[in-house]
Amino acid sequence: MPQWETFVGLTGVVLVSLLVLSYLTQSAFDDGESDTSDGVDERFDAMDHDSDWNARAPDESSPSRATVNAPAPEPIDDERPAADDRSPSDIDDGARDPSQPQNVATSSDARFDPADRSIDPASLSTGALLANVAFSQGLFALLLLGAAVYTAIPAAALGIEFSAAYLERGVMVGTVAGISVYVVNELAAATATRLGFDHDETLRELLAPDSVGGWLVLLLGVLPIIAVFEEFLFRAALIGVPAAGFGLSPWLLAVGSSVAFALGHGMQGSVGVVVTGLLGFVLAAVFILTGSLLVVVVAHYLINALEFVVHEGIGLEWAETLER
Repeated sequence: MPQWETFVGLTGVVLVSLLVLSYLTQSAFDDGESDTSDGVDERFDAMDHDSDWNARAPDESSPSRATVNAPAPEPIDDERPAADDRSPSDIDDGARDPSQPQNVATSSDARFDPADRSIDPASLSTGALLANVAFSQGLFALLLLGAAVYTAIPAAALGIEFSAAYLERGVMVGTVAGISVYVVNELAAATATRLGFDHDETLRELLAPDSVGGWLVLLLGVLPIIAVFEEFLFRAALIGVPAAGFGLSPWLLAVGSSVAFALGHGMQGSVGVVVTGLLGFVLAAVFILTGSLLVVVVAHYLINALEFVVHEGIGLEWAETLER
């Protein structure tokens, strides 16, 4: 007998964990960019301050100033041997003479210590980012699938069937839906950009590979994992199961799952969150109308793959193309 309550509870745990992880990731990236920017500004401010300070008359009472200015010439002592006549030991002793000015690091030099700089998110390895995304989302997907098996959730409630017709229909309808939604999404994003509302695509840019092997890993490994997990969670688990187990309205559940779907993509900025929420509702509607998890998985995958290939692979920006 299906344990609907247990599965919904486990789904909630996975959802909260995903949202917390998304928030922490966003905070880490924001803090890294902010710290790097602030550090650069402080260093340039310090340079301007030091330049103005050096331009002023020297202050003999300032010990830090004495380390920068050249020392005053000393009186010539006839009994002191000439520089050419001094032995190497005399020269060494003179270099160690405490009365002579020593070379010390200034405060501005210390501020340029590379060890003090924050990590720039753009400097992170693309391979490491891809591995992290694949591992985290793949692990969540396995946990959710295990929960469905453990609680004996019917495959039909998840939008899954085991037949050739289901597979054929899922691929065909999913392909048409994915391409159609991608085009509409790009037109909407381009229109928003022209109106001055742009969303952050830093994560997509960081995940974009720079080699053929990297593209194969992304298109054949990482993106399929993302599509399977997110559709299993946001459509099958958050819409299909509560609707089948508790008789709730799937359209009401679609609204809640779309909000959660948007919050899970907070790194795209406020505009990106709104666009992603609308996209999530469209995918939820496709899931409700077709009753097929495979359809929305294929559609989701094509949307992500086309975005990467068009923007990062080809370098085509729809907003610039529409302005021509």
